[in-house]
Amino acid sequence: MSLESVKAHFKQWNREHDIMEFDTSSATVQEAANTIGVKPAQIAKTLSFRGEGDSAILVVAAGDAKIDNKKFRQTFNFKARMLSPDEVLEQTGHPIGGVCPFGLANELDVYLDVSMKRFEKVFPACGSTNSAIELTCDELFKFSYAKNWVDVCKGWEEAQSEDSVVVSDQV
Repeated sequence: MSLESVKAHFKQWNREHDIMEFDTSSATVQEAANTIGVKPAQIAKTLSFRGEGDSAILVVAAGDAKIDNKKFRQTFNFKARMLSPDEVLEQTGHPIGGVCPFGLANELDVYLDVSMKRFEKVFPACGSTNSAIELTCDELFKFSYAKNWVDVCKGWEEAQSEDSVVVSDQV
């Protein structure tokens, strides 16, 4: 049902046929990267947090990024507490490994972390443990109805600088 709700979500932009379904698992960042054939950092992982009251919020981040608790608290004014797998399913309608900001069971606030902006294309899941879609960051913002770009992650800057090539001008 979860994949179907995501397909229905993308139908309004005539993009439901762009959802990729795989014979292998794409439930983890590494599995998704292997299956799609991209760097793990290009996988747009959706993290679910307990918001204020009974609400939840979603933060979509690059596959190599980790939540920075201090930045998170400064941005949202509450502590980063992840939902349990049951709560994730209840709030999003998607199982762990297929969580995405599309076709949600409840209206949740979605934020996109700046860690993804270094990529032309990112690959979020589509409601199942064997699906994804290729999107630009602008498309991800639009299709997820994101509220804002945030900077609540760490670790990816170091990974980005390790990927950089130092060119010497010595002959």
